[in-house]
Amino acid sequence: MFKRFIIVAFLGLALMACSSSEQEEKNKQVSYQTYSAEEFFKTTNVFGSSINHKGDAVLVSNDGSGIYNAYKVPLNGSQPTQLTFSTEESIYVDSWFPNDERFLFSADKGGDELDHLFVREINGEEIDLTPGSGHKANFLSWHKDKQTFYVMTNERDAKYFDVYQYSVSDYSRQLIFENTTGYSIESMSPNGQFVALSKSHSNSNSDLYLVDIFKKSLKPTHISPHEGNVEYFAYTFTQDSMRLIYATNEFGEFNQAWSYDIALDEHSINFKAPWDILFSYFSEDGKYQITGINADAQTKIEIKDVASNKTLALPNMPIGDLRGVNFSADSKTLVFYVNSDTSPSNLYVHKMGSNSVKRLTNSGNPAINEENLVLGEVVSFKSFDGLDIPAILYKPKQAATQKVPALIMIHGGPGGQSRKGYSAYTQHLVNNGYAIIKINNRGSNGYGKTFYHLDDKKHGDHDLKDVVYNKKYLQTLDWVDADRIGVMGASYGGYLTMAAMAFTDEFKVGINIFGVTNWVRTIKSIPPYWEAFRQSLYDELGDPATDKERLHSISPVFFGHQVKKPVLVVQGKNDPRVLQIESDEMVEAIRSGGTPVDYLVFDDEGHGFSKKANRISASDKYLSFLKEYL
Repeated sequence: MFKRFIIVAFLGLALMACSSSEQEEKNKQVSYQTYSAEEFFKTTNVFGSSINHKGDAVLVSNDGSGIYNAYKVPLNGSQPTQLTFSTEESIYVDSWFPNDERFLFSADKGGDELDHLFVREINGEEIDLTPGSGHKANFLSWHKDKQTFYVMTNERDAKYFDVYQYSVSDYSRQLIFENTTGYSIESMSPNGQFVALSKSHSNSNSDLYLVDIFKKSLKPTHISPHEGNVEYFAYTFTQDSMRLIYATNEFGEFNQAWSYDIALDEHSINFKAPWDILFSYFSEDGKYQITGINADAQTKIEIKDVASNKTLALPNMPIGDLRGVNFSADSKTLVFYVNSDTSPSNLYVHKMGSNSVKRLTNSGNPAINEENLVLGEVVSFKSFDGLDIPAILYKPKQAATQKVPALIMIHGGPGGQSRKGYSAYTQHLVNNGYAIIKINNRGSNGYGKTFYHLDDKKHGDHDLKDVVYNKKYLQTLDWVDADRIGVMGASYGGYLTMAAMAFTDEFKVGINIFGVTNWVRTIKSIPPYWEAFRQSLYDELGDPATDKERLHSISPVFFGHQVKKPVLVVQGKNDPRVLQIESDEMVEAIRSGGTPVDYLVFDDEGHGFSKKANRISASDKYLSFLKEYL
């Protein structure tokens, strides 16, 4: 355990002219407590899908044991029961069986992302339903008769996913859709008749199709004829299997929800907002529709009564974003998570018609006072061409009395988005005196299709300039030390971090977390099951067969000798997306130029760190590196 200590921030020399009483009063106002990484990660991450509420309990995954396992959480507020006891591989719950205590879960090997689907029997036995090697499987949905369920797997052809129907009684299965031409499996209708498919033509153009499983011919029917660059994907089917709810950006900058009447072949608007619709689904009895809106990097939930089309009135909710909203089978009980910048997700239950909301879990570390943590503020700044760039700014308590160092944190992708919500990594750094700004540079999702495509084949240029102008914005803040600004990020964010360090001299330090450093190799070595959107990747970044010279020119590994400021590189050995050799070579390239570089590799992780001990080690490493160099 790291020693906890109290810091009373002191005023710098520039403020020594203040009277002692003024200084004492200011110090008193900004008294705060700092915590170790171990204390921050004593929080319990808890989550579960929207179908895991059954009877008087909810099925969730949480990492209270140090690694994700399955837990049963009673709705009466009593203690959760641990159901699996893995010590090596994280277990992510998929669903209860509808009529008994069996459940489905997914797990891979050391972060290789080759998930298999397992059933945990009532007696505790765990059975792999998709045995073998080299393939990936995902649970899709249940048939409404509750006697069968659907699974997608690429075991027949590593490039494409097929759909199998499994029996509840003996786990026998039948191939119901063989995918030979590169469709993406989107959704199954509750009656098992229809499979919704999408087909990507480019990174801005896609189509929707339906396959009628009941017909002898399984030829997909095209249901989204359009002109120009328009994107479509499916959200869900209505519970009567008569309509498909899907997304399209055909009618504006943002994805709207539309309804397709299968029998009538008619389309109509279902839900729209001045932001993207993230998801939409129905309660099991079809009474309520739950829709998520990506409102300025926060998720806003709308629950509508389907019959009246009126928004459901709910009691006063805890502060934060609602997540994982789901109803009991009879829609009389509502279970949901609440997550905020200063509190990890906690599970709540609400009895419909009542005025009360009951908290079921305590995911935070009780030793951490939330008043010592920081809420993010949504801000924006002008980039090199006048474009407004959104970001989320976290101002540490220490900034009340002294200038603080700052870090620009870049999300993954390309095309990801930094969002509001709890992050132990972020709060650990902010709590220890570092300003964090999470940039949503051009090309980020959530700000309209025009903004999203502004970085196409301009990576390492326009997006990097956004990062540089983010630094200029930070330098306008009177509480930020203008000479102590660094950059960090994971995956694509790790790439931009290394690009910032290799192609500019703007930043004091860089922290590259499994970032791409050689685009030519990375695009050539994508996992085979990404085949359905290979062309989209080429449209975004470039085809290594025709754009090799440009991809080479934006790859930091070939310019490591130009890195003049200290760098920390963190990598998972089993990463299937950014191979370890990427980081190995980047480290060697930086060292060849004589610049300090530190390197941390986790032997049991992939593209992200699932084990709590590793997350603590990584966060400690970030802090010690920054203390030494920033």
